[in-house]
Amino acid sequence: MAAIVAWYAFQIGLPLLGLVLLLVVSVYAIVNRRIDSGILASLIGCAAAVAPAAWYFGFLTVAYPASIESTKPAATVRLPAAETLTVAWGGDRIEVNYHAIVPDQRWAYDLFAEPYLTGSDRLQDYGCYGIPVVAPAAGWVASVHDGSPDVVPGQSSLNLETPFGNHVVIELPTGTYLVIAHLQEGSVAVKAGDSVEEGEPIGRCGNSGNTSEPHIHIHHQRQDPAVYPVNFAEGLPLFFRDHDGPPMPEGGIRRTDGKLLATGISVRHRPR
Repeated sequence: MAAIVAWYAFQIGLPLLGLVLLLVVSVYAIVNRRIDSGILASLIGCAAAVAPAAWYFGFLTVAYPASIESTKPAATVRLPAAETLTVAWGGDRIEVNYHAIVPDQRWAYDLFAEPYLTGSDRLQDYGCYGIPVVAPAAGWVASVHDGSPDVVPGQSSLNLETPFGNHVVIELPTGTYLVIAHLQEGSVAVKAGDSVEEGEPIGRCGNSGNTSEPHIHIHHQRQDPAVYPVNFAEGLPLFFRDHDGPPMPEGGIRRTDGKLLATGISVRHRPR
C-alpha cells in the first residue's frame, strides 16, 4: 500500500508542487521584468516537476511498476463465460492493456463477444450483452452489487459511486479476490456469504458502471474491494487455463480509417 500511495503522490503531489513553484517563479520574473539564468533554471525545474501530471491525465501512459514474475500469489482460473471471447484489453504491457496504469487492475481483462465495437446505442446489438457469466474459480462470495442500470453504449456514465457497476467479488482460497464487473441489472445470481463452484452461474453480462459497451471485466487483487476503494489496492497476476489460447491472452484496440478495431486474440473455454 505504501508503494501505491507513493505512485499517486508522484503523479499528483509532485506536479501540484511544481505548478505552485512555476507560478511563483513566473510572477517573480514578470514583476522584476527580467529572466536571468537562475530564473530560467527554476522554470525548467518547475516544468519538470509538472511533467508527471501528463501521466495522470493520459497524455503519457506508464504501467504501474509491478513485476509479473515477483508479484505473488497469481491466480489461474477458467474464462468467465462459455462463449468465444475476444480480449479487448489484457496482458502485461500497457500497449495491449490500458488497465495497467492503475495498481489494482494491473493485470485486468476486458472481454468482448461478437458482435462488438458496432457503434450502436442499442444494448441488444452487442453479442456480449446478456450472455451467462460464470464463476472462474471456486471460492466464497465476498460481496455483490446489483441495481445499477445498464447505460447506453457509447455514452460516458462517469459512475464514481459504483464504477464496476453490478459486480460479484469472489474470495479465493489464497485469501485474494476476483472482481467480475459490469453485469446486467437484476442478473446477479449469488449473494454475499455463498460458496461457489467453478463454472457456476453468477450473473449475466451487462453494461453497468463505467463502461463504453457490454463486456466482462475481470481482475485479481490482494485486498478486499469492499474495504479498499477502486484504484487503491494491489493488483495480482491473473492467468487463464482450459482454453484455446495462452495463459495471459493479450488485447488491444486501434482506430483505423475512423473505425475502432479489436486486435486482441479470441479464446474459448475448453472443458477438461
